[in-house]
Amino acid sequence: QVQLVESGGDLVQAGGSLRLSCAASGIIFRINTMGWYRQAPGKQRELVATISTFGSTNYGDSAKGRFTISRDNSDNKVYLQMNSLKPEDTAVYYCTFQSPTNDIVWGQGTQVTVSS
Repeated sequence: QVQLVESGGDLVQAGGSLRLSCAASGIIFRINTMGWYRQAPGKQRELVATISTFGSTNYGDSAKGRFTISRDNSDNKVYLQMNSLKPEDTAVYYCTFQSPTNDIVWGQGTQVTVSS
């Protein structure tokens, strides 16, 4: 069983930056994909970015050019550097861990609020 703990959510002004962190613990498959999704009020949950054990990344359209995902395999951590934040980036951000069998574990979420 994998547990995920996110941190780094905060209130920030438009144009600012935030760095989200997520630590995975428990039974960790060496080969996996970790990532971030977000859900804004009244909207569906959407992909922000994912990164595989080997560093292969995938970004949602809203994140391209502004957000960067990275990971530390030795520490089972994943990070999301968010720059040039916009009010529409306001959402709960969820960390995910996907095993080789495509089972997905979700974190509890961390709130990001961007004021205009």
